[in-house]
Amino acid sequence: MSCGPIRESTSISLSSLISNRSIIYRTVGNLHGPITRLVSPSDLGNITKPFVFLDAFKMPAGPRTFKGFGYHPHSGIATVTVMLEGSMWYEETHSKGEVEEGGVEFFRAASGAWHTGGAIGEGAVRGYQLWLSLPASQELQTPDSFYLKAKDVPREGPARIILGSYGSSQSPIPSTNGGINYLDVRMKKGEQWIYNVPSNHTVAFISVWKGKIKVFDDIVKADELVVFEESAGGNLNFASDDDACFILGTAEKHPHDLVLGSYSVHTSKESLMKGEANIKKVGAAMKAKGII
Repeated sequence: MSCGPIRESTSISLSSLISNRSIIYRTVGNLHGPITRLVSPSDLGNITKPFVFLDAFKMPAGPRTFKGFGYHPHSGIATVTVMLEGSMWYEETHSKGEVEEGGVEFFRAASGAWHTGGAIGEGAVRGYQLWLSLPASQELQTPDSFYLKAKDVPREGPARIILGSYGSSQSPIPSTNGGINYLDVRMKKGEQWIYNVPSNHTVAFISVWKGKIKVFDDIVKADELVVFEESAGGNLNFASDDDACFILGTAEKHPHDLVLGSYSVHTSKESLMKGEANIKKVGAAMKAKGII
């Protein structure tokens, strides 16, 4: 499968550029059926917050042995699903929709909501699901969702802007705070690209899903996630010897300790109690209607 180069390649000299962002952590995650858990709130998520959870999922074409996930709740977080191949359906307690190849689903659970979803058809399916810890001002607001078609995801150079902004392009999804960029990057063979890290973005990671990418003198291979050391601003310099595709996240560090529930991440025990109480209330209403 090609990762889909999206415009003419560019050639930039990297020899004079210096970065203070070395790789401090590598992982290939833990495989659970069609899902690879790369980041969890109880471990690596404490380093990469507000990126507190990341799953890579991949299902081959053919009859489904994995039928999808049933209804379950969240509070205090937003989930972001990026479809790299195939399509999925989603349904939340307040909305529903489909995510096509190249599309995005953003679900801000906030004060508490339930959702479910699964693959459409029997074609191959591949993508990422990310959890973002929400700032205190948003963790108990009314839940909402946004669905983007592939054509509506803006592009800047080799990057599709899933969340945040880069260059002159900005995602139409309302930001979870003022300091997150989440990009789907697709580079051609022989291409070089410099990502100028916003000055307030101290957290940075990439996860490669096709090919391999050179970051300064380090090579990151397919299915690897790497975390860069915390630093203010600077550049991340990428070069590809072949077509390479990866997701890139940079952000202002989430300032709170992660207070964890079963499906929830909050900034305090008090907000966690409110979120989980609302989850139970919404769940009881769904059960009364025979939904769960």
